[in-house]
Amino acid sequence: MVRPFSTKNQRYPLLKVFWIVASVNLFFFLLVVGMIAVTTIAGHVYDWKSMFSPSNIARESVSLVANTLFFWITLNQFHRLITERKGWKDYLPLISISVVVIMGYQYTVNHTFVVSVDSQVQEKYSVIGRIIGSAISSLFIIGLSLLIAYLNNLRDEQKQRKILEQQKIQLEMENARANLNFLKAQINPHFLHNTLNFLYVKARPLSEELSEGIATLSDIMRYALSNANSASGQALLREEIEHLENVIKINRLRFNNNLPLEFKVEGNMDGARIIPFVLITLVENAFKHGDLQSPEHPVDIKIQTDGQSLHFYCRNKKKIGSSELSTKLGLSNIQKRLEQAYGRNHSFYVKDGAEFYTTELTIHAL
Repeated sequence: MVRPFSTKNQRYPLLKVFWIVASVNLFFFLLVVGMIAVTTIAGHVYDWKSMFSPSNIARESVSLVANTLFFWITLNQFHRLITERKGWKDYLPLISISVVVIMGYQYTVNHTFVVSVDSQVQEKYSVIGRIIGSAISSLFIIGLSLLIAYLNNLRDEQKQRKILEQQKIQLEMENARANLNFLKAQINPHFLHNTLNFLYVKARPLSEELSEGIATLSDIMRYALSNANSASGQALLREEIEHLENVIKINRLRFNNNLPLEFKVEGNMDGARIIPFVLITLVENAFKHGDLQSPEHPVDIKIQTDGQSLHFYCRNKKKIGSSELSTKLGLSNIQKRLEQAYGRNHSFYVKDGAEFYTTELTIHAL
């Protein structure tokens, strides 16, 4: 059963459909005129008056109005059926009614306008032939309307899906920021910093290595709890790399400064900014899942920047045998943050080989 047509909240406004149909009609009219002008035999004059006769103009005007109303109604009805996920049986009433309406319209127009111009034209075609031609024409027009409605609905769904994904990413980032703020509320940064400074002073006469570790940890905690990073959504690239160096320093102390690792930074970082904790997450992933006991295959970390772009490379040998279970959440969150912050201005590549694990990040516009 076809639902009564309503003019409220239509996907395809009447005026927009009218201008599209009018533009298409004008295009084909000019195409026909051009073809006639090109193919007219020399010495033969085409009867232009018949093309611009009152009867022909009236016919084209009626056709424009009828096509506009037909596409306006069927496009919106097909759009409703598609969005409501109706089965093919629900389309049959609309298609049947449309076929009858179009065939009746074509018969009426041909009988009213064509016969009045030349009654002998109709004698060239049988009644059955005219019916078959009208049926084929109506099915083509209905199929075109259904195809347009389907493709536009598909595009609408893709846009809506993209909006929902962006909203989901935004919500996840807001939740992460809320969790960070909650953590900051539980830990008084000044108290923690003062405590670490106190431990640093006490440990300095006893062990230079221990005091250095405490001082480095103090810098790491101060950066992690810094309000500047969370407020702007970005951090100075120089500070991010300094934070990365401190984390590497802590891990070197864990291995008595015998950690097989190569770390190289090249380029000018002045004024460049980056979303925080991306590089450190990739490096911590190498520390967590990499083989840190192989001098032949050290962890290789390279950073190149010119202040406008950045290239990050990290490669580590994978642990042999059992390793810590990875949920891949860290990499997934990084990909979402990079997509939201840089869009097409970045590329993120992960290669999980049999022996080595490699990550590469390129940001084309910081």
